[in-house]
Amino acid sequence: MRKKIIGMIHTLASPGTPKFSNNIDKIISKALDEARIYKSLGVDAIIIENMHDVPYQNRNVGQEVTSLLSIISYEVKNEFKKEVGIQVLAGANKEALAIAKCADLNFIRAEGFVFAHTADEGIIESDAAEILRYRKLINAENVKVYTDIKKKHSSHSITSDVTLLETAKAAEFFLSDGVIITGKSTGEEVDLDDLKSVKEEISIPVLIGSGITSDNLKKYFEFADAFIIGSYFKKDGKWYNDLDERRIEKLINEAHQLR
Repeated sequence: MRKKIIGMIHTLASPGTPKFSNNIDKIISKALDEARIYKSLGVDAIIIENMHDVPYQNRNVGQEVTSLLSIISYEVKNEFKKEVGIQVLAGANKEALAIAKCADLNFIRAEGFVFAHTADEGIIESDAAEILRYRKLINAENVKVYTDIKKKHSSHSITSDVTLLETAKAAEFFLSDGVIITGKSTGEEVDLDDLKSVKEEISIPVLIGSGITSDNLKKYFEFADAFIIGSYFKKDGKWYNDLDERRIEKLINEAHQLR
């Protein structure tokens, strides 16, 4: 598997959410502009995420959100031409699968796949059985389901006796297509020892979901199959800012040297 650099598109606030600007054209145009930048600079894949839809709902998003994300996903996939995935916050994994099916996306990022945890949205119950049966039902088995384990911005005290490695093994047993490891919050580095232990013990891809920069990519490159990068690719390293082409180019050049 080619080690992939996956850039994030954080879509502007969706209809019905507190920060919605009532300008659908602007939301779509900005997403497409970012897809063009990523394409021109050689990013391998994109993941779309409704990050500005704060505060997030627990597993439930309205049809107005799903509808807009479907349009954006379809347009971005046609523009980018390479792999595109989606995450619908928070934990709206069935909605993400439906969007991926209709927009011909390649993968989704799913939180809460195995083991319950407490997030800022509340208790997130595991949904592996539900979403994989739904994927089968809608004939979307070509869509990969990459799953967060011991996810950032969450409390895992109720599973404190279950290690990250055990969680990864459970995700593999429950037919995850790949596990995503993160730091404790957005932009925070992954524990290298944890990453190594998981990579050595499971046979599905391991992705890093936070904290990657051009300065630390080399440290992690051997031990992961893909790198999801959001904050670092933005101006001043802040997820809510515009893309910084110099940062993207620097990291892509570093990746080329390591391959």
